[in-house]
Order: sequence, then structure tokens, then C-alpha cells
Amino acid sequence: MTLGAIAAVTIASPDLDRSIDLYQRYLDYRLAHRGTLDGALARSWGTSVLPGRAYAVLAPRGSADFRLRLVQSPAAPDYRPFRHFGWNAAEFLVQDVDALAVRLQGSPFELIGPPADLSFSDQIRAMQVLGPSGEALYLTQIKAKLPDFATPTADARVDRVFITILGGRSVASLQDFYNARFGVPRAPIIDAVISVMSNAYGLPPQQKHQLAALPLGEACYIEADTMPAAAQERPVRAGELPPAIAMVSFRCGKLPPLEYLGPPASVAEEPYAGKRSAVCRGSAGELIELIES
Repeated sequence: MTLGAIAAVTIASPDLDRSIDLYQRYLDYRLAHRGTLDGALARSWGTSVLPGRAYAVLAPRGSADFRLRLVQSPAAPDYRPFRHFGWNAAEFLVQDVDALAVRLQGSPFELIGPPADLSFSDQIRAMQVLGPSGEALYLTQIKAKLPDFATPTADARVDRVFITILGGRSVASLQDFYNARFGVPRAPIIDAVISVMSNAYGLPPQQKHQLAALPLGEACYIEADTMPAAAQERPVRAGELPPAIAMVSFRCGKLPPLEYLGPPASVAEEPYAGKRSAVCRGSAGELIELIES
């Protein structure tokens, strides 16, 4: 099997109501559903204390098949963006990054990287912000189609997440894991400026880091980054989700025989629509949810 499209990104939110409000007010997402976590679903995540926990599902006004899930979770004072292995950021497709930067001025979304063309392509322009739960968001505009790179089109001011950024000890180890477990094709390793990561470690902003864009279904990718040597394991409370970007959900044909954190679940709520799902752990400690399609 290979992984399909990114179906959902889950964020551990210390203030659920505030996060819901800010994503609606500033990023144009709409509230699709809110409720309390089903016990079977929470157990499938390996999160023993989450049954009954409040959560919300938000959707972009463009793509119909992506969801942003916010789960009420304790604050994590030991977490620092880009200082820990795992899911470092979620990359949203946007129509006009410079106009969005103006809109976010003075908002609770903290600017950590102003709009700039990428070091390896002037046809991709992006900015980076921290969301209300300390989650790092890349807001990316594709200005033109790129050769050898499936580039989606933004159908709303802020559309779906099409790339999730994963930090590990090396790009090679991350590629090995996703290729062996899920058949994800290997991708060329390039050196690129990741200023937000350099800034987190006090490195020169123009220092380059190794990364590879691992191709998934429907023009989605996992960006695998080699983290600086000072990176640490992500702090996680027993039975809880990891802080900030806690989990990424992917479509798949059928659940493969893997070591899962709990028994597969089947719930009616979004983004499942009754399909089976299960969660495993990746080589950098990241939570990977598979949803049968």
C-alpha cells in the first residue's frame, strides 16, 4: 500500500473555544462538528484519558475532503516549536500569501517567518506563523505549476493542508520508515533554507538543512526534515496527545497489518464517515492515523 491524501490534522488545544474562534475569524475555516471523543476512537489512539474529551472539527471553504481537528488538551509548557522530533508544522495552501500576511497583522497568529519565495523555487511563496496552541503553520502560495512536482490549486483564501512537516534525526531514516511501512516513494534529498528551524536553534537564518518531499496521493506530501543535533524527544503526558500538532491522518485503501496503539475504531463522525481507522507510531515518535477509503 501507499499513503493517500492527508485527511486531517489534529491539534492539541489548551483553549478549545479560543482556537475554534481564531481559525474561523482569521483563516476562514468553518465549524463542521463539535462533540466529545468516542471511547473506542480515543482507545484506538492509545490515549487512555481522552474518552469524553471535548473536540471540534473545522473545514476549509475550498477542499471538501480535509478536516482540521482540535482536541481539548492540557497546556505543555515544556514544548517549543521546532525543538522536538515529530510533526513540526502543517502547510496550508493559500491564494495570496502577502494579502493574508496583512490580514494577520496584530492577530494572535504570531508571525515567525514573513512572506518570502522559497530558496529553491521563486514560484512558491510562503510565510510561517504560530497558532493559538503553539502549532506551527506554513501558509503557502503556489504561483505557477512546477515541473516534476504535483501542485494543487487553492480554491479558497486558506484551503487544505497539503504538506505536513516531519522532523527526525535524518531524512534518510524517515524515508526508510515510510517506504518500508507504507510504500511511499523515496524523493530526492535537497539542501534548503528553513529559517524558522534555524531561528529556533540560534543558527544563521540562511543556513541550509536537508529535506525531501515524500509524495502521497492527491498532490499531498510529507516534508521530511533533518533536525539539528540539539533536537529532543517531544514531551507527552501519559494518556494524552502530543502537544501542538499531535497527529496526522491519511487515507489508505485498507488497514495494513501493523503494530497499532489500540484496536481499530469505526465511528460516524468526520472525518471517518463510518470507515475504519487505526493509529501507529512513526520512527520520529509521530502519531500516524490511517483511515480506510
